[in-house]
Amino acid sequence: MAQRNPGEDHPITVEPTGAPVTVRVDGKVIARTTSALTLSEAKYRPVQYVPISDVDPTVLRRAQATTYCPYKGTAAYYGLDLGGEELADAVWTYERPYEGVAAIADHVAFYPGRVEIEVEGRDED
Repeated sequence: MAQRNPGEDHPITVEPTGAPVTVRVDGKVIARTTSALTLSEAKYRPVQYVPISDVDPTVLRRAQATTYCPYKGTAAYYGLDLGGEELADAVWTYERPYEGVAAIADHVAFYPGRVEIEVEGRDED
């Protein structure tokens, strides 16, 4: 698994979102932050990365799954325990991201469509 650096053929930027971000499941707030980062990668839709410290720890359940991205590194996953119902592998994190995206360490991202991601002033889901 070779690391690749972002470049003209595959640009990646990580910038402060600059607005409050709230994540909900069935109306329940599971994360709220003013410190989110927006990762924009190539032609993919921008992704909100929320500090893990701003996520309700009672809903996070570490999963066994991992995936690999040559630009970001190995992703670990969490399920969301919603009191009897679990959304498996709904959250991912790069605990040791590659240098080009080092800012997303200690942050998590949520799969749109499985949760509602609200960036104040925009609709992200």
